Amino acid sequence: MAVFNLTPSDASTFILTGIPGLEAAHIWISIPFSMFYIISLLGNFMVLFVVGKEQTLHKPMFLLFCMLALTDISMSTSVVPKALSIFWVNLKGITVGGCLTQMFFLHAASVMHSAVLVTMAIDRYVAICNPLRYATILTNTRIAKLGLVGLTRAVLFMMPLPLLLSRQPFCANRIIPHMYCESIAVAKISCGDITVNNMYGLAMAFLVIGLDLTLIALSYSLIMRAVLRIPSKEAHQKALSTCTAHICVILMSYTPFLFSNVTHRFSQAIAPHIHIILGNFYILIPPMLNPIIYGVKTKELHEKVGKYICRM
Repeated sequence: MAVFNLTPSDASTFILTGIPGLEAAHIWISIPFSMFYIISLLGNFMVLFVVGKEQTLHKPMFLLFCMLALTDISMSTSVVPKALSIFWVNLKGITVGGCLTQMFFLHAASVMHSAVLVTMAIDRYVAICNPLRYATILTNTRIAKLGLVGLTRAVLFMMPLPLLLSRQPFCANRIIPHMYCESIAVAKISCGDITVNNMYGLAMAFLVIGLDLTLIALSYSLIMRAVLRIPSKEAHQKALSTCTAHICVILMSYTPFLFSNVTHRFSQAIAPHIHIILGNFYILIPPMLNPIIYGVKTKELHEKVGKYICRM
């Protein structure tokens, strides 16, 4: 993992404590952690497998499901294996390069995840407000290009985080009171001036999440306006039912992320283990539930997954 091998201090290691105050319960905490992670991997790989195998699912909406599954796998895999090594065998050390690499992949996957949710909101807007032009507006090629733009944005926006931290001096205290290398937690143990790091992290949080939530809110306000113009009540329900899965995923993803991010930066009253548990909720729960939600709410995917499960 030593990609960011930029400073002489890279020969040293950081110490990840796990969940401060709950060290005695680490082995018990690892049980739901490992279960959630396994379910997440099974569900998301199932979505990738089924969509890949079934020609009838090679459509923009299912391509977005695959993008979401990939970001979910990336987010959880960047954190959970190391966390379990802390819980199970007390392997708390991580090289500086490994720490910065983990940080980059975690935050880049998170930004990409947000970009996919925005694209899904646009997909729902076009499907409901311009159904006759849906096939021409949102082609597989166009969705792939939007995905590439989202990935490029994630890499360009998140690359400075580990690069800025790699220039910071780290003194005697190399203990990170966290179970993974979260940027704020790593910055706090530096003995240098982290003003630029904090300002950049805050600016990116507001820019990325603020812009993405604005686009999602705009999409859904236009959807609601279009739906309210439909005279039939049954058509109302049908149109809105196509959005319920996406709305559930948005609430699951952004609520814990925003709360954890804001309290980590601005609140000293909340216990450290609460911050960490909230951060892990964002990393573990949405990746586990997303394939279940879309599998249940999307009839075509539900039927195809059922077909493959019955064959086992």
